[in-house]
Amino acid sequence: MANIIQRPSYLNDAEGFHPLMEVSDWFNHFGMRPFFRNMETAPQIKMNLTESEKSYLVHAEVPGVNKDDIKVTVDGNRVSISAEVKQEKEEKKGDKVLRRECYQGSNYRSFTLASNIDEGKVQAKYTNGILELILPKKNGSAQKEIAIS
Repeated sequence: MANIIQRPSYLNDAEGFHPLMEVSDWFNHFGMRPFFRNMETAPQIKMNLTESEKSYLVHAEVPGVNKDDIKVTVDGNRVSISAEVKQEKEEKKGDKVLRRECYQGSNYRSFTLASNIDEGKVQAKYTNGILELILPKKNGSAQKEIAIS
């Protein structure tokens, strides 16, 4: 059975190379991959945000982080979550270390809400890699429609 090799589309284009193409497309078209694509990076903080009449509820994924390495700050209607990530992997064969990889870094996520938060009543809980924040709205901070004269 013969191997069929498909020529990349940029070789068939009458226009040839496009200098304004995306960098990732450029690497893909020329059969190269950036060296950093295989490197492990710190997991990003992903989150779900829901709103009720009296509060906001945040579920943020912060896997592989110690509870003491997570910091949450609230300033008015701005919420920030930061986490220090430390990962170590070691591969041994008997007593001989074949490979040791370490990663240390930080993740940060900040967002703005429509209402100010009552900082004194904020609740935070971290279980199984999920940070749960209950952010009560301040009284009197509800939206008010302004009459235009």
